[in-house]
Amino acid sequence: MEIRIDGKPADITLDNEKNIGEIMAGLEAWLGNSGYRLSGLSINGQAVNGSSSMEEIFTRDINSVQTLEIFTSSLAELTAESLQNLLADIKIFESMKFEERADFFENWKESSAANFTAEQMPDLYKIFVNSFSGGEINPQTAFSITEERLREVTAPLQEFLNLKPLLEETCTLLTDLPLDIQTGKDAKAAKTMQIFSGVSEKILRVFKQLNIQGFLSKKENNEDSFNVMLNEFLNLAKEILAAYEKHDTVLLGDLAEYEAAPMLNKLYTAILNYSSELKSSTRGA
Repeated sequence: MEIRIDGKPADITLDNEKNIGEIMAGLEAWLGNSGYRLSGLSINGQAVNGSSSMEEIFTRDINSVQTLEIFTSSLAELTAESLQNLLADIKIFESMKFEERADFFENWKESSAANFTAEQMPDLYKIFVNSFSGGEINPQTAFSITEERLREVTAPLQEFLNLKPLLEETCTLLTDLPLDIQTGKDAKAAKTMQIFSGVSEKILRVFKQLNIQGFLSKKENNEDSFNVMLNEFLNLAKEILAAYEKHDTVLLGDLAEYEAAPMLNKLYTAILNYSSELKSSTRGA
């Protein structure tokens, strides 16, 4: 059996697979790790469409298949399309009368954009649910957040470079945090924690896009050490948030000033150094 992916022969060796479903299970896992999603399927030159029984297709014996063609879309493309749809949804929502909005929200929750967002961007999905259900997050705030997410997907390297001033401000706030706590500046300390959390999440989101879109160099031998640094940062962020929640001001101040600020700078610099020159991957979005 010949397997082709997006028109090109796939270097895939079958072991104990007996049907199409077993082949697709392995391929979907591989595609997911590569930043792609299955968008179409063709067997012996015939496209598998919505009218086909997927159970019948997936249980089909591989001995009856001469050619299996798989078509994919990049996760970045699908994410950008979904974000564009969300921006359009906000405009529609804002143009509606108050009494029409409840029905719109119920229909929206069943839409493909909502389902994709709930799966891939659950935090953004919660923002839309809050906004569309009359919560405290207004539609314009949701619109601004979605625009930011769209920039992270369509221009991740530029968005990462633009983060530098905010990162420097965050490091300064972290360094000042112990004194803020000692002098009772609770509001400023809370704001520092909020900014640190937001910047950390943004770095990780953009790093994910740089990775799946092919901006990160695979030539370096320091990939393991980079992953260690990334995990150390994640663990440190959890420690800081835990210390803040427990009101452990001594530990929080030490972690923020002596560990979080320098590590945040170190991680940002490492991602820049680990990034290749501005170019799309061979299968980039």
